[in-house]
Amino acid sequence: MNAKDINQLVTQIETHIECWKQFNHFISLARAKKFGPADENHFLEIKSIIVQELELLYASIEVQSPTREEIHALIGNAPSLRYLSEMSEGALRGLETQWHKIYIGWHAILGQLKVQQRGVEASTFWGKK
Repeated sequence: MNAKDINQLVTQIETHIECWKQFNHFISLARAKKFGPADENHFLEIKSIIVQELELLYASIEVQSPTREEIHALIGNAPSLRYLSEMSEGALRGLETQWHKIYIGWHAILGQLKVQQRGVEASTFWGKK
């Protein structure tokens, strides 16, 4: 993979991680029962972006974890903020645990790509490529 491809992937994953942060923010809104119709719409948009970006990322790199199935399960278990607001505290904690595992997985992938990015930049700097 060349420097341009790696840089593009790093940017894509950073954007994807930002969507995951927003997803978690919406879990907090649902828990507090402080959301309106605009929040519901934004939540659906974030979920759509996550799933679309997921497919782009999986087409670009081989990902062992998080798996597509784990992510689809989490997204599927959160159909709306209203639904989340009606979940028990234990069920919400379980959802947050799933979210955290996926979130950490994306950070691990980002870290691996940044190592590759530095290697490519260093070899280019020293005239090896």
